[in-house]
Parts: sequence; C-alpha cells; structure tokens
Amino acid sequence: MTDSALHSASANALSRSGMAIMVLAVTIVPIGDALSKSLTSQLSPFEIAFWRFGFQLIVLGLVLVVLRRRLEAGPWGLILLGGATSAITLSALIGAFVTMPIATAIAIFFVEPLMLTVLSALFLKEKTGWRRYLAVAVGLGGVLVVIRPSWDIFGWASLLPLLAALAFATNAIVMRSLSTRMGSVSIQFWFTLVAVVLLGAGLLASGRMELVSTSGLDMSGPWAQFVLMGALSAFTFFLFTEAFRRTPASTLAPFQYLEIVGATIVGYIAFGDFPDFWTWVGTAIILGSGLYVFHRERRASGRSA
Repeated sequence: MTDSALHSASANALSRSGMAIMVLAVTIVPIGDALSKSLTSQLSPFEIAFWRFGFQLIVLGLVLVVLRRRLEAGPWGLILLGGATSAITLSALIGAFVTMPIATAIAIFFVEPLMLTVLSALFLKEKTGWRRYLAVAVGLGGVLVVIRPSWDIFGWASLLPLLAALAFATNAIVMRSLSTRMGSVSIQFWFTLVAVVLLGAGLLASGRMELVSTSGLDMSGPWAQFVLMGALSAFTFFLFTEAFRRTPASTLAPFQYLEIVGATIVGYIAFGDFPDFWTWVGTAIILGSGLYVFHRERRASGRSA
C-alpha cells in the first residue's frame, strides 16, 4: 500500500471515529436535559442553570489542573458576551422544559444553525447566497408549524427555545472570534465562570436562591443530580471538541440532529411525553432546511478548496 493510500485510510478512520464520538455526545445531552426538567418542580430555571454551570466550572478547573493547561485570557468584552449568552441559552431552555416536552423544545431550538447562517453573514461577513437565506425562511416556517399548536397549550413558553437558539447562535459567533486567540478549554472556562457570576448575582439580588440561606447550604438539596449534570456538561463539551478535531464540521452536521431522537426517547421514558403529529412535521421542515444549509456550505467550501 502506498504512503498516500495509508494516509487516506488513516484519515478516513479518524473521520469515522469523530462521527462515533459525535453520536455519543448527542446521546448524552438529552440526559442532562431530563435531569434539569426533573428539578423544575423544586427550583427556578435560573437556579438550576446556576448550579449546573457551577459544577461544570469545577470540572473544567480540575481538567485545567490535571492536564496542566494554561488558562488563557482574551478580550473581556467578548468573554462577557459569551458568558451572558451561555447563561441565557441554558436558562431559556430549562424554562421551556417547565411546561414543554423536551423533544418539542429541542425541535424549536434546532433553528439555531439557520440563525447562525444569518448572524455569520452580518457579523463575520461570511458569504451567504440566496438559496441559504431561502432555507432559513423555510426553517422558520417549520418553527411556526411546531409553535402554532403549542401556543394554545404552552403560551409564551413556546418562544423560550427560540430565545435559547438566538443566544446560542450568538455564543457560537463569539466563540469563533475567540478561537484564533484562545484554546477551547479556556474559552469554555471563562464563559462558564461569567455565567455563574451573572446567574448567582441575579438570584441573590432577587432572593430567589432556594438552596442557599443565611444558615448556609441546604444539604438536603439535589446535589448528586447537579454534580452529574456538571460532569455531563463538561464531558459532552470535550466530546464535541474532539469530534470536530477529527472530522469536518460539514460531515458532522447531520449527526447533531440525532439529539432530537435522543430527546424523544429520554422524554418518553422519563416523563411519558411524545411529540404530536404537527411537531414531527415542523421538525422535519427545520431539519431539512438545516441540512440543506450545511449541504450548500460543503459545496461552497469544496469550490474554494
């Protein structure tokens, strides 16, 4: 076998391992969502997000120490924006979980890649053709299909996954801007720290911190669940990072949508929730639009290569 053939076989094996890692990551994510939803009857979405970020921060700090990674700094304005959008994303999603099935909320949230297409064109000056803009419009139509019957049942909560998607797309833009100056672990550490500070300050100022009082921590709280959520969040972050290191983003894009399948299974097992017909129709439109956008991006990158 020639050197080029060996190199090609090695690259293909590396790419396949990246796909497997991505599948594992999107399988784990709904478990954290289910744990968050299970706590919404006891705590506010903001406090759940606060403790989830708090334990994630501890895990990331331990990783930095164990791996002897240097904690890099960057533009503080972007870091603050990244942390704020992280806090909004998780708080809004958990807020949606209070009343909505996990799969329905995640289906609406997956309009995020379409929002990212528009934001990338506006702020990163990435070239975007009319076909991709049309796909964005169709995808938003799919969101309306999901929201329309949900509005009568869930009201304004139906818009929370949209807010989460917009915040997450903005977060991705910030992360892209910082990735040329900082390592991914440092970026995630600072974003998480800022989210903890913002959420903690808001909860303390409003007197909504249920698990903390003048007498200290409520040791009967669901700490085991928070530890697990923090560990899962940090672990999935590293899985996503490793998957994208091994495999092109355009190849991995379709695998991210498997999260909806996982969310449906976990939601049904844990809460007995199952999406209705119109949710599936809207989800199919959203996913189809997103996959078309990724297809156009792959073609564009292929022509420029």
